[in-house]
Amino acid sequence: MSLSEAGARPRTWDASPSEHRKWVEVFKACDEDNKGYLSREDFKVAVVMLFGYKPSKIEADSVMSSINPNTSGIVLGEFLNIIRKKKEAQLYRNEIRHIFTAFDVHYRGYLTLEDFKKAFSQVAPRLPERTVLEVFRSGTV
Repeated sequence: MSLSEAGARPRTWDASPSEHRKWVEVFKACDEDNKGYLSREDFKVAVVMLFGYKPSKIEADSVMSSINPNTSGIVLGEFLNIIRKKKEAQLYRNEIRHIFTAFDVHYRGYLTLEDFKKAFSQVAPRLPERTVLEVFRSGTV
C-alpha cells in the first residue's frame, strides 16, 4: 500500500494573494529585458529567489521541455503554474517529514517495526496487525 493508495495525496494548494504577487514580482525582476518570458537562466534565478536553491540541470531541462514550444521561454502563466506545483510538492514533503519525525520517537532516522506498530495503533487502532506488517515489509508507505 503506497501513500497515494492510503489516501495521502498532495493536495491542491492555492497561493495567497500576497504570495501570488510575490511570484509575479520575482518573474518581473528576473525578466530584466521585459521580454515577457524567462529564459532557462532567468528561471534558475527565480527559483533561487523563491526557494533558496539553484535547480539542477535535470530540473531545468524538465521545466524547459514542458513549456509551450511556440514560445521563447517561460511566460508568466506557465511560471505561476510551475511555481505553484513546486510549492505544493514542498508542502507535501514537509508534511511527510513532520509525520515521520512524529513516529521516529528515538530520533534514529528510521522506523523499526515496533515504532511502526505503535504509530499505527495511535492513528489507526482498528487496522489489523497483519496489514501493518504487510505495509512495513513492503516499504511502500
